[in-house]
Amino acid sequence: MVLAMFLGSLLVPIALGMPIAYALLISGATLMWHQDMFDAQIVAQNLINGADSFPLMAVPFFLLAGEIMNVGGLSRRIVDVAMALVGHIRGGVGYVIIVAGCMLSALSGSAVADAAALSALMLPMMMRAGYDKASTGGLIAATSIIGPIIPPSIGFIIFGVTGGVSITRLFLAGIVPGLVIGIALAAAWYWQTRGTALSPMPRQPWASVVKAVISGFWALLLPVIIVVGLRFGVFTPTEAAVVAAVYALLVSVLVYREMDMKALVHAMLATARMSATVMFLIAAAMVAAWMITVAELPDIVVELLAPLIGSPRLLMLAIVTLLLVVGMAMDMIPMILILTPVLLPVVKQAGIDPVYFGVVFIVACSIGLITPPVGSVLNVVRSVSRLDMEEIVKGVWPFLIVEVAVLYLLVFFPGLVTVPARWFAG
Repeated sequence: MVLAMFLGSLLVPIALGMPIAYALLISGATLMWHQDMFDAQIVAQNLINGADSFPLMAVPFFLLAGEIMNVGGLSRRIVDVAMALVGHIRGGVGYVIIVAGCMLSALSGSAVADAAALSALMLPMMMRAGYDKASTGGLIAATSIIGPIIPPSIGFIIFGVTGGVSITRLFLAGIVPGLVIGIALAAAWYWQTRGTALSPMPRQPWASVVKAVISGFWALLLPVIIVVGLRFGVFTPTEAAVVAAVYALLVSVLVYREMDMKALVHAMLATARMSATVMFLIAAAMVAAWMITVAELPDIVVELLAPLIGSPRLLMLAIVTLLLVVGMAMDMIPMILILTPVLLPVVKQAGIDPVYFGVVFIVACSIGLITPPVGSVLNVVRSVSRLDMEEIVKGVWPFLIVEVAVLYLLVFFPGLVTVPARWFAG
């Protein structure tokens, strides 16, 4: 009965078009009423406590870093480096998207930011080279979801705060799975372009390659600073976000000199809008999360999944399949906020490493960003490319299948996450 009331009070308002943050508040209040403990002061207190978190300070700073990188020249130079390295291979501009996407993922931590940058920079180039627009849009969308997987990752920050899991360990554990997805996308792109008559771009001389690397050196240095700093405990993930934002600002203004005051104000306003949306959503989710704990919903879910708890791999398969289905109708951040407090106790009882589960969880949620009908990354690429949603969906399907295959690969071979995580963590 409690589980039915929670799902009904959450899903019905969402189905009616209510913003998810308000639906979360309603679901929390409904559970309070059902437990005969409704108190407006409890709602207000949990709202405030939900946003009053030092680790969550990383979210606006990483968002700001991503905005500055896009307007300050760092993202463009990353693309130039990738073009110099792999642009001459058959289908090379597609490989440029994948390589640049992996590099940008190590800068912004946001799939939407990466999708906007790659669409603006790469779509015109791909069209001039004669590539199919739908396939190009699909590749850009599929590559962009590596953003929340390779550190720094806003998704890992929110999961870590919601579930009480080490954000640093999540960051380090996400490196190899993100790179595996990039390799899988490259294989899929090779399969798609192997029989095309498109002529590869001319190989750039070593002088041009060296020039591109030197020009992009300051942009390439940022992910190294973040990963090394986290690996050796120089700073926390929150401090890493501040370092990223300040570093991007200094490089944009003093080194590349492509950011003026107007661009900075625009980046800060865009960051403020996105941060306000995310933080209010997190605050509202904490009201529901508190009531989920009080109403002992995780215990109910544990009882429902009891037949699977003895088989961790079968449990993970069921959870991953559930996440893929939910991801078709819900955005990434609400999925993390709603499902983490419900599923994490089940996973812990089954003896599954919370860091491993967090990586698989975020990969599944990220794939939801390119599955219709919601697919927020699809909508970003669609708005930039001016393609119909049907064309974008048609273009993304081959890459979506490959990424789902990688997700299930992580379930059957957890060592792809746990072994590199232990190595990076020392």
